[in-house]
Amino acid sequence: MKVVVQVKLIPDAEQASALSATLHTVNALANWVSRIAFERDVPREYELRRHTYAELRARGLGAQAAQHVIKKVRDAYAALHANLRAGNLGKKGAKRRIKAESRPVTFRPEAAQPYDDRCLSWQYDAATVSIWTTAGRVKSVRFACSPQVLKVLRQYRKGEADLIERDGVFYLIATCEVPEAVQYEPDGFIGVDLGIVGIATTSTGYRAAGRKLNRYRKRQLALRGKLQKKGTKSARRRLKARSRREQRHVRNTNHIIAKRIVTEAERTSRGISLERLKGIRQRVRLRKPQRVALHSWAFAQLADFIVYKARRAGVPLVLVDPAHSSRECALCGHIDRLNRVSQARFVCRSCGVVAHADRNASHVLARRGENVWIAGRESRVPATQSIS
Repeated sequence: MKVVVQVKLIPDAEQASALSATLHTVNALANWVSRIAFERDVPREYELRRHTYAELRARGLGAQAAQHVIKKVRDAYAALHANLRAGNLGKKGAKRRIKAESRPVTFRPEAAQPYDDRCLSWQYDAATVSIWTTAGRVKSVRFACSPQVLKVLRQYRKGEADLIERDGVFYLIATCEVPEAVQYEPDGFIGVDLGIVGIATTSTGYRAAGRKLNRYRKRQLALRGKLQKKGTKSARRRLKARSRREQRHVRNTNHIIAKRIVTEAERTSRGISLERLKGIRQRVRLRKPQRVALHSWAFAQLADFIVYKARRAGVPLVLVDPAHSSRECALCGHIDRLNRVSQARFVCRSCGVVAHADRNASHVLARRGENVWIAGRESRVPATQSIS
């Protein structure tokens, strides 16, 4: 499985100047290549290379850097066309879709630039890298990371790494091919119900409440609005300093929740039954005050963290259909809209059981996970043949 790790570069003034100039140059040239691709309608990489490679080399890029710029533009257009086909930018005639289709893809001056092993080499013992720049090869650029990340890099780094700049700080984001652990045969399943009031509730009793995180988000939203309304130079400086702070906080919270769920499943030799939440933002209809909470919560991120941590630990995981899980009784299986008395209270209209709504849903998901696992196991058993 692929794991992405991030290391922080610590260049001196001269090295930082070379790295910054390189990113600005390659992204300016990527914008030029993008205009060629848009105006001449050449989405294929080979055709795009035929129109742009010689000019990129003439403007000072090395052979590998020129190839990576072309490939980066091609990948950006492939992602755009995939989003258009999937309807992620709206239906035909939608303003957002027209805006995306009517102009070439653009790249920020500090956007990521991919490097392969010909352009970038790692010296793990010295904690330095040697990297190509438009000013030539820059050697002995120091980097910093945790001992765990360094161990993963040393053992499993494979493929490309991206150089990015955030607020004047440079990072390398590397791809590592980490072997998956062997899955064990689960002794039951832990159901995980995801939500907004309760971020995650499991059938084992763990509940990650979302009240604290939601309060934090509301404070950040109010502060951003106040600073944006003020519009002074110091307010803009404060906004820049606070940028991505909420994103990092949410990411860290999701990591902690996912790790606890996977660790509990591994400790008890059980699997994890997770809701398949794809398209929830399109399916769910909410009142206006609730939309901010829905669209600002990282549904996919928490689910992805649980999935990849389970794969690394060898914990079996199944995705189940969450339809009516909040209305189904975990004890008798009766489904009724009236079973959900309130956000937190569940009362079955058939058997009379009273439970916390999220806890009940987690038990429903656990049972569905067991059914999916058993059905998949039975489908893998070869058919018996009679001997005549």
